[in-house]
Amino acid sequence: MAQVELIMPKMGESIMEATILKWLKSPGDSIAQDETVLEIATDKVDSEIPSSFTGILTKILFPENAVVPVGVCIAYIETEVGAAVVNQSKITEKNSELVSDSTSTITEQTTEREKPIIETIPFVQEIISPNNSMSESGRFYSPLVKTIAQQENISLTELEKISGNGENGRITKADLLQYVEKRKSIQSLPKSEIKSTSTHLQSSISGNVEIIEMDRMRQLIAKHMVESLQISPHVTSFIEADVTNLVNWRNKIKAEYQKKYNENLTFTPIFIEAICKALTEFPYVNASVDGTKIIIKKDLNIGMAAAMPNGNLIVPVIKGAQLMNLNGIAQKVNDLSKRARSSQLKPDEIQGGTFTLTNVGTFGSVMGTPIINQPQVAILATGVIKKKPAVVETEYGDVIAVRQMMFLSLSYDHRIVDGAMGSSFLRRVADLLEKFDVNRTI
Repeated sequence: MAQVELIMPKMGESIMEATILKWLKSPGDSIAQDETVLEIATDKVDSEIPSSFTGILTKILFPENAVVPVGVCIAYIETEVGAAVVNQSKITEKNSELVSDSTSTITEQTTEREKPIIETIPFVQEIISPNNSMSESGRFYSPLVKTIAQQENISLTELEKISGNGENGRITKADLLQYVEKRKSIQSLPKSEIKSTSTHLQSSISGNVEIIEMDRMRQLIAKHMVESLQISPHVTSFIEADVTNLVNWRNKIKAEYQKKYNENLTFTPIFIEAICKALTEFPYVNASVDGTKIIIKKDLNIGMAAAMPNGNLIVPVIKGAQLMNLNGIAQKVNDLSKRARSSQLKPDEIQGGTFTLTNVGTFGSVMGTPIINQPQVAILATGVIKKKPAVVETEYGDVIAVRQMMFLSLSYDHRIVDGAMGSSFLRRVADLLEKFDVNRTI
């Protein structure tokens, strides 16, 4: 029998750590190859981690709610495959390098199977070490939390009043740092404003109200949206497009398309196809900013905002969309949308986007002013398609006719995309949709 490591996987270029949400297996459980062992979360996505081997889970090194750097061993699996036995001293050395102030190390592994246990390591951020202390109320405070509280002159009484998002309401590092920031912002206000703010807060939570703590994803979305507005000077341009030809074509072929490909053809892949054509003509819209450098992306990786059952949004990415035909884009859109709703997206499927589409029309909105998904420089919102009277130019003169109309809105980073470029790009997308070929085959 050989013992192999289960490693915290790399979740994307900018992801350096992940939180263990739930262990689905316990020490002593049998595991099949590719069977899910645990659920983890990053600031981008929740994900399930499968085993690369068939065997028995012998040790879990980190508890639930632990924040673990990528590349670190999180568990051991005993397997019959011809894998090299783990050198425990190397694992201890690797973990010790990451935790300079830790005095504990992983115990040396024995050659015979030990009794299944959960072995925790004093590590980083969320991990509870044996030296954790408990307040008189019975609430746990990790040494890290106590150290930060001491540095910020937060008393135990004040600490007891802070709500925590950790296990059993435990205060995490993130909870405490968030509280410290709010505390500093209030303390920086004049006394008159502090009194006014305090009175306002007291009055706002009195009476018939319900206070709900944001879930983890909503907190991250809020953080990213605020950061985006701080990073990029946003400008939004609008245009109205007559998409009658497009709507008529889709209505004509959607039954045939469903029968041929066993897929629904929505408007989203048609929008993405038009966006890709326009981006090839306006490369600065498919870029990012690094200081004073403009990084133009050659690949068109189109993110599409997808609604989840809990009301949050996630943005899976269609990589290399410029290389796909309409059917290829449609299949990718349907696959990613389905797995987004069931929280089955892989980490790399929400990474690397270069431009984002959000279809606010799905929810009945006429138009929107979307916030840029950093580090991109533009995002396009498509509004609801509605029948409206419109002026139509014919060879016999102008006439009023009922047409299928929709608004498109483009938010862009004014550091590198000015009004002329943003409006021209938006006009090009609208032209491509308006001049859709009604005789197109599938």
